Amino acid sequence: MDNVYVQWFPGHMTKTRRQMEKRLSQIDAVAEILDARIPLSSRNPDLDELVKDKPRLILLNKADLADEAQSERWVQYFRQQGCSAIKVSCQNHVGIQEFQARVKEVLAEKLAAYREKGMVGRSIKVMVAGIPNVGKSTFINRLAGGARLKTADRPGVTRGEQWINLGNGIELLDTPGVLWPKFDDPRVGEMLAFTGAVRDAVVDVEHLAVRLLELLLAQYPSLVAQRYEVSLEYDAFVFEVLERIARKRGFLQKGGVPNTERAAVMLLDEFRGGKLGRITLEQAPMQE
Repeated sequence: MDNVYVQWFPGHMTKTRRQMEKRLSQIDAVAEILDARIPLSSRNPDLDELVKDKPRLILLNKADLADEAQSERWVQYFRQQGCSAIKVSCQNHVGIQEFQARVKEVLAEKLAAYREKGMVGRSIKVMVAGIPNVGKSTFINRLAGGARLKTADRPGVTRGEQWINLGNGIELLDTPGVLWPKFDDPRVGEMLAFTGAVRDAVVDVEHLAVRLLELLLAQYPSLVAQRYEVSLEYDAFVFEVLERIARKRGFLQKGGVPNTERAAVMLLDEFRGGKLGRITLEQAPMQE
């Protein structure tokens, strides 16, 4: 089946890029938040050029929804690339306390230079960056110990930059999620659509769900079979499996025709909510 074509670059994202560029001179480090289920596709390729040589800490967020073994491989992969990386879950507070120690570790040389110059007590300023709906504001709220920033389970909620003082010598700059103008690889846009980083309104939800199901059947067939109690014959077409899921859930139209559109919406919602189990759609590259 053909890939789902996604292109979504609202005007406010251009404005966000300009805001981030202006703030860089004030920033000591960048915390890049990725979706642990799609670590490669949730990396904005423009960010390297944007933040240049600023020290960076990679946070694999939503780790509670991702395959634990794969997340550990991704952490090792990024560390091999020279980036500090940790797993984070705002639901069970994994990585929340570790974050502050890692920031100071990444900036150890700069902090030592400040001490030598007598600049004791100077706040560390960290820009929190990432694509829409990756959990930036929720992460900052967990760090700050309260709901200081507006959050929602949909992209595009944070529309302006916001400074948050953690009260322990670290200040965070929350920025709106930024997607890039064009997805050169249609698979990337597809992965972002699976996790809800782009609005469902810009894609064919039924087609998207079939594409997701295709990946799930290839990588986690037992989770699909267990969740929906359907048989998975080796030679079955993916759409047939979606029809079986619709029937099993009682999603029927006149004449007993399975309502695959309704089943598609449910499948996407349940994947995003972690109800199928812990799933990572992108496997970490093999390490040498």
